[in-house]
Amino acid sequence: MANHSTTDVLICGAGAAGLTLAIELARRGVAFRLIEKMSRPFPGSRGKGIQPRTQEIFEDLGILDRAVAAGGLYPRQRIYRDDGSYLDTDMAEDADPTPAEPYHLPLMVPQFVTERIMRERLNELGHRVEFGCELLGFEQDGSGVIARFAGPNGEETLHARYLVGADGGRSFVRKTLGVDFPGKTLGVHALVADVVLTGLAPDAWHQFNDGDMERMVAICSLAGTDLFQIQAPIPPDAQADLSADGLNALIAGRTGRADIIVRSVSWASDYQMNARLAERYRVGRVFLVGDAAHVHPPTGGQGLNTSVQDAYNLGWKLAASLRGAREDLLDSYEVERRPVAEAMLGLSTRLLDAQKQGGMRRGREVRQLDIGYPGSPLAKELPERKGGLRAGDRAPDAPIRGAAGQPARLFQLFQGPHWTLLVHEADGALIEARPGLHVHHVGAQSEVVDAWEHIRDAYALAPGECVLIRPDGYVGAILNADQTAELEVYLARMGVARLEEESK
Repeated sequence: MANHSTTDVLICGAGAAGLTLAIELARRGVAFRLIEKMSRPFPGSRGKGIQPRTQEIFEDLGILDRAVAAGGLYPRQRIYRDDGSYLDTDMAEDADPTPAEPYHLPLMVPQFVTERIMRERLNELGHRVEFGCELLGFEQDGSGVIARFAGPNGEETLHARYLVGADGGRSFVRKTLGVDFPGKTLGVHALVADVVLTGLAPDAWHQFNDGDMERMVAICSLAGTDLFQIQAPIPPDAQADLSADGLNALIAGRTGRADIIVRSVSWASDYQMNARLAERYRVGRVFLVGDAAHVHPPTGGQGLNTSVQDAYNLGWKLAASLRGAREDLLDSYEVERRPVAEAMLGLSTRLLDAQKQGGMRRGREVRQLDIGYPGSPLAKELPERKGGLRAGDRAPDAPIRGAAGQPARLFQLFQGPHWTLLVHEADGALIEARPGLHVHHVGAQSEVVDAWEHIRDAYALAPGECVLIRPDGYVGAILNADQTAELEVYLARMGVARLEEESK
């Protein structure tokens, strides 16, 4: 006999996207279930680059310091010539942190470590992953989704207000919805393996035969572990030998060296590189996030980051909808995120083409700091600004000083599941704080002192202007502080009601 239960959100898939969404819902007090078909956590490091924008998200989620401590920066790339000599180069363009952009270089954290840190954070918030639970089917109507899944305790039927498919490139949720997944196979068959290896120093990303797609092999130490990762293209129709002996034969054949020895294999996989994008991210009460919505080559380290940011965008909107926000708020998820994935697919494919020629170099575009939603229906400006920071842009950080004298940063004010209103040199409490909205006054005699003028440089607010920062760190609205009626309408649409309205 099947069990029957209810929840607000059912998340199918406990990779980086599903875990991010779960953390977002957990810290907002939303009821959810997070199920994962695999019986234990994913053991590999397919996605290992944490880009600067994702580092900002990890700070908000309360896991950045743990991720940095568990991983490290990317090493230099060591490109070997045929005579055995080599050239060391930087993997990415060097960039210094700025007041507005505190994180500037990609971190290397193996995927299994990132997901472990996320599960620990989820546990702190009182929730856990339900491993060994496979979604069998679902139907939806105007009130929610009826889902059937099988787990350790038998088959269960669950009624959820919303279902989110975070179940990877072969997504069962996407296929059940009948959503097309157009794109192309990129003609590259490759292997990736996490191994214990001797013969190479861990201080470099070792690149042999760069640009030769028949002989190329890259071997890199995985920061924070005693493992190396091997990456290599293999012939399209070849059967990959992922054993230690098979990998040793491949390395010896491609490098001409007998001193590089794989001692054991922790995890290995072979795959065809694809670039595909789901035609829709939402069907009724069902949403797609992460690889269920987009797959792409690993070049540029964009995939896991884009997946995390999908979930970060959707999480606060689901919570707001459950609290009474206007229904069209949920439509903005696809409007904002699908073009980002489309651009990312193009970038990853271009970087793959560059890698085939040898000498791929990653510039500012991979850091994801310039991603924004300027055309979003959620972006509001009164009056419209002609330049500088615009509604829909990423909200910059800035060092500040509190009125009591202690230094802080804007990102510390933003941290948490709330909206933030910065009111610049305006008199009085023009709009009240409430559940889900923090209000901070900025000025020489205010609680937030722009002691080093970094807010002025980043936000260019005139006296009497205010900027409303979304829970996901993007600018929602820029208005004059006396436009309280317009601001109240905007907040009501987002489900951020005044206290007297909450009590009705």
